[in-house]
Amino acid sequence: MPKRFTAIVLLMTLLLAQFSRVFVYAGFELNQQYIATVLCENKDKPAMHCNGKCYLAKKLKQAEEKEKKQERDAQKKNAQDVFFVKAIDLPLLPLCLKTPEFPGEFSFDLPESNNEIPHPPPSIFFIYS
Repeated sequence: MPKRFTAIVLLMTLLLAQFSRVFVYAGFELNQQYIATVLCENKDKPAMHCNGKCYLAKKLKQAEEKEKKQERDAQKKNAQDVFFVKAIDLPLLPLCLKTPEFPGEFSFDLPESNNEIPHPPPSIFFIYS
């Protein structure tokens, strides 16, 4: 019994959300006299024969905007972000963390270095006094 009651309540709430325009029309028809005399924007202009239709149009527009907002919210909830993750190989990281190994004493006699200083340095400019 409680399951059946819960199912009926849920079904009614779904129907209420889907048929909000029907309820706006029904409320207008049931209360048209009150709406025409109190809530109508054009009650001061009886020549227009509005009879509360301006109020009905405003309420229908509000209901439509509410439905659109609910649809957007539902789409946002259903939307899923997809991210592709690729493993990145960083070959420089182990080289930075690794301490250099020197065989024996460090030698300054590397092929790139030249310990000899040429005497006198080669003169490029001649200065005459």
